[in-house]
Amino acid sequence: MSIVLANAVNTFFSVLYVVLFIRIILSWFPVNRDGKLMQLLFAITEPILAPIRKLVQRSPLGGPGMVLDFSPLIAFILLRLANSILVPLIAGMNF
Repeated sequence: MSIVLANAVNTFFSVLYVVLFIRIILSWFPVNRDGKLMQLLFAITEPILAPIRKLVQRSPLGGPGMVLDFSPLIAFILLRLANSILVPLIAGMNF
């Protein structure tokens, strides 16, 4: 049972990586943000990116005049860290 749950968590993080990557790629193109795909991407990724963006803006490296948004890169790192901690932890549990 724990292996199934660990695989589900790993799949969840994999889907988050792909959705975040798609949002990053689409941000380079003039895409209608009112479209259903973009609304779905924003609904999934913005709860992850918004808090990171706020922290970066408050840091000495950030600020309102920042040209590049590093929040997706930080999100990738944090999601990978969470995945590498949670999956082995869940896989080692006995249900």
